[in-house]
Amino acid sequence: MRFFIRFSLLSFLLLTFFSCSGKKRDAKTYLTEAEQAYNESNYILAKLKIDSIKILYPKSFNEIKEGFALMQDIRLAENRRNILFCDSMLRENYNQLSEVLTRFDYVRDDRYQEFGEYYPKIYPYQSSLNKNGLRSGVGEKGFFFIESILSGTPIKHSKIKVSTKEGSFAETLAVTSDGFNYRFRTSDKTYEIVRYTGNNENGVARFIYSFPHEPIRVTFIGNRTISMTLDDAAKQGIAQSFELSTLLLNIEQLKFEKEKSETLIRYLESKVDN
Repeated sequence: MRFFIRFSLLSFLLLTFFSCSGKKRDAKTYLTEAEQAYNESNYILAKLKIDSIKILYPKSFNEIKEGFALMQDIRLAENRRNILFCDSMLRENYNQLSEVLTRFDYVRDDRYQEFGEYYPKIYPYQSSLNKNGLRSGVGEKGFFFIESILSGTPIKHSKIKVSTKEGSFAETLAVTSDGFNYRFRTSDKTYEIVRYTGNNENGVARFIYSFPHEPIRVTFIGNRTISMTLDDAAKQGIAQSFELSTLLLNIEQLKFEKEKSETLIRYLESKVDN
C-alpha cells in the first residue's frame, strides 16, 4: 500500500513536470538533468530524474541502463557524505563525552561484568546503600537504569512512583525478574534493590529530568507503600545519568550508521569491480 501511494505520487509529480514544460522532453533530457543534479550534489533530484526515465520512457533501454549506473554513483556519493557527517558528529560527541565523564565514577566487576557502568559522583555508588532512595547509572553502551534502594522493614517492593505536589506523576512497571529485583540481609538490616531499565523504567527518569527545581516524592510500592521526598543529589544524579545515556546512545547510533554506509560502499564497489 505504501509503495502504491509513493509510486502514484511520484507519477503525478513527474507527469505534472512533463506537461508543464514548454519544450519537448525525452529520456536523454532527463538523464542529462540527472547528471547535472548529481554533479551539484543534489542527490534527491538526481534520483527523481532517473526514476522519471523508467516511468515515462519504459522502452528507452539505453537511458535506463545509464540511469542505473548513475544511481550506483549517487548511492556511493550519498554514503560517503553520510560517513563524513557521522565522523564530524562523532568528534563533537566524543569531545562532549570527555567533559561529561568527569562527573562520573566507573564501576566494573571483572568477575562477571564484560562492560562497566557509570555512576554520578554527586550520588556516590559506594555509599548509596546507606540511605533509602534512588540511584542511577549508565552502561558503557548507553543503557540507562534506576535502582530503588530500601532498607529496614521489608515490603517486597517491585515498582516505584514519582510525583510532584501538583499531582503529575510517572510510574515504573513492576520488576519481578531475578537479578533485577533482589533482597539480602546483613547482621542488622534487610535490603531491597530493584533495577528499572528499558521499558520497565517507563519514563521515570525523563519525568524527574523535567522537574529539576520542584520537590519530587518517590513511593515504593510492594505489600504496602513507603513514601519519601527524593534527595536533591539523587535528582541531579538521575538528570546527569539521563544526559549521559542520551549522549552514549547517540554515539552508538552514529557508529552504526557509519558502519552501515561503509558496508554498503564496499558492496557497491564490488559490483563495479565485477
